[in-house]
This record gives sequence, C-alpha cells and structure tokens, in this order.
Amino acid sequence: MSTTARPNRLARTLAQLDRVPAPLRPLVRNLVLRRAVPFTGTARLDFAVMTPEKVEIGIANQRRVQNHIQGVHAAAMTLLAETATGMVVGMNVRDDCLPLAKELKVQFKRRTQGDMRAVAQLTAQQRQQMQTQDKGEVVVPVTVTDASGQEPIQCEFIWAWVPTAKKAATTKTRSVPA
Repeated sequence: MSTTARPNRLARTLAQLDRVPAPLRPLVRNLVLRRAVPFTGTARLDFAVMTPEKVEIGIANQRRVQNHIQGVHAAAMTLLAETATGMVVGMNVRDDCLPLAKELKVQFKRRTQGDMRAVAQLTAQQRQQMQTQDKGEVVVPVTVTDASGQEPIQCEFIWAWVPTAKKAATTKTRSVPA
C-alpha cells in the first residue's frame, strides 16, 4: 500500500478546517484540538503545523506552565513533545487501530529560554507501516527547541498501535470453529 492511502478520521477532520477562512484557521484548529484533548487546552498548546508527515506544536512560556525559575516546566515540555509525536502518529494510524505511547526517553540538557516548539516527523516507510499493519511500533524522533533556537531537552518516543477492541473482538469471533 502506498503512503497516499485514504486519510484517517483525524486527518479527515483536520482537512475540513480548509473550509474555514485562512486567517481564522489556526484559531479554529487550536480550539478543536484543545477540546478533543483537554490537557492540551489547559497548557494552551499552539498546533502550528498539522500534516501526516510533520506536526509542529508550540507552547508559550506563561505562568500556567512555568516552573519555580520561570521556565517552561519539565512536565509541560514533555507534554509538548508527547503531543507532537502523538498527533503525527494519530494522523497516520488506521481508523481500526488505536495508537498508544509505549516509551519515552527525555534528557534535560539546559535551562529553557522563552517559548518552546516541538517538531515530530515520520518517514514514508513509517507511515506505510501504520497504514498496512494491524499492529506495530515506531520510534518517533522529536526536536524540541526554545526561543534561543537551542534544544534544552532531547527526547524520543516509541509509539505502538494495536487493533481496536471492536476489531479484536470481531477477529476472535471469526476464528472460533463452527
């Protein structure tokens, strides 16, 4: 199967936003995604780029997400990275499968400066894997930078996908001999 498979539910939903006037699209996209995943709304993540190949999300260094030294809190940085990787996986996994975060590695390298951005990308091969296999896992690299352009943290996520409970139950029912 090619990587140009029919878009999944998340990708189709985001594509509907193309009907919104261009100047309003970022605002509407943020509202929709923040409602779908409430914790991202609490942190006020900014969903800047949302394509099946690449997701870019930002977080402002505001009081609600700061630590004791007025930098972006470690948990907020991790949320930023997890959301970027989860969204890019979520835009590629088939509708009959469930994406699951399996493993996270984070190294805190230095103090953050200002607002932050996370960029997660998938290769064509990874995308094809998600669209053709019932279950599997991929390493999703993510680059997290701050206002200085440096990477205060380095992280990597392993995401898995499995058949939804509904599909798994159907498969089990079919495999029972008559």
